[in-house]
Amino acid sequence: MKRILVVEDTKANMYLIGFVMKENGYDMIETTTGEEGVELAVKEMPDMILMDIQLPGIDGIEATRRIRESKADGEIPIAALTSFAMTGDREQALKAGCNGYIEKPIDPKTIMSEIEKFL
Repeated sequence: MKRILVVEDTKANMYLIGFVMKENGYDMIETTTGEEGVELAVKEMPDMILMDIQLPGIDGIEATRRIRESKADGEIPIAALTSFAMTGDREQALKAGCNGYIEKPIDPKTIMSEIEKFL
């Protein structure tokens, strides 16, 4: 079973992502802060990471940088999960080490196909 680390501080988004993942046979590791996301990436070595960009404490950009600099880096795909859609935001996420960019609001009908592109 594929395990996906979801770093997301909005309860409604976490619930929706969790529901869709369980329906599709994925195991989800969840946290609400960038610091815990970095720790769990190293400890759990998930198959993929969904990284919210706007988080309490360190943001998703910094958390991604730290994961890429850690022993967890490897080939773990990281997708930025964000409502930021300003010019340059996508480039900033990719420069930090994200492999892709999934925009909010989350669409439960398409989120799994977007995730599966990275796996």
